[in-house]
Amino acid sequence: MRPTKPLLERTDFPALYRQSLQTLQVNLGYRCNQSCLHCHVNAGPRRKEEMSIQTIDLVLDYLRAHSIRNLDLTGGAPELNPHFRYLVTQARKLGVHVIDRCNLTILNEPGQENLVDFLARHQVEIVASLPCYLQENLEAQRGKGVYASSMAGLRKLNAKGYGSMDELVLNLVYNPVGATLPPSQEQLQADYKKRLGAQGISFNQLFTITNMPIQRFGSTLLSKGNFHDYMQLLKNAHQPHNLDEVMCRSLISIDWQGRVYDCDFNQMLDLPLSLPNQAQPRLRDLMDKELRGNSIAVADHCYGCTAGQGSSCGGALNET
Repeated sequence: MRPTKPLLERTDFPALYRQSLQTLQVNLGYRCNQSCLHCHVNAGPRRKEEMSIQTIDLVLDYLRAHSIRNLDLTGGAPELNPHFRYLVTQARKLGVHVIDRCNLTILNEPGQENLVDFLARHQVEIVASLPCYLQENLEAQRGKGVYASSMAGLRKLNAKGYGSMDELVLNLVYNPVGATLPPSQEQLQADYKKRLGAQGISFNQLFTITNMPIQRFGSTLLSKGNFHDYMQLLKNAHQPHNLDEVMCRSLISIDWQGRVYDCDFNQMLDLPLSLPNQAQPRLRDLMDKELRGNSIAVADHCYGCTAGQGSSCGGALNET
């Protein structure tokens, strides 16, 4: 895989500074039951990295010490970490809102038969990746058979009350198939609701997320000779007002080893959170630290979050 970090480090992206911390985003490991083309983590079935129980307990200590509102669990497929359910259970006991970034097909894997029941019992918000409602486009990104499995996963969630009960939130995520910006989130959400509704499937919101020129997607851009054109597209679509809402201002990202980054994308580029006298800070180093006002590590990939309507883990930042 061809790295894009050397092409991104030299940047003119505006300086950013932290606001109050609201969300702890935790990558539980890179193992996944899928290998998606747009994956910025380069996750897949052969990856073995996963967060240990000791680091998970440290995450819980940090949530407790800093009264964090939201715990955002990512991977890979976060549910494949053997301590996933322990972390969710303990975080919910602390009153923390838990988000599971679910690929839907994991709900049909052997050993996960009661996963939907568990998620519903703990009122975990599901943010489910569904790059397209059309079978051909979805399987072009995620592989043959993924469409049917994704629809089956959505039906399992709906049957439990997700997408219809206030306390069981089901949001979907759209990524463009290729090197383009996402369309209007509001308009695309209406299309998703119409298409999926015709199949009896319901959900709360659709999040549109820009593909980042890093890891697997970035390498694909390089191999096709589209990297520089895509970067120019992002820069030309930069909207300065999106800087006020980018997720890194209120979030930190923790990798499977407990190392700390400003966001999940910086984690994948190995651009650590800036901390005085600490080259690679870990979560244990932040227990008594106030991060508000600290500078945020930026590079050219950050234009992916400010282009057009903006992009974050919660979808578009505005409708332009």
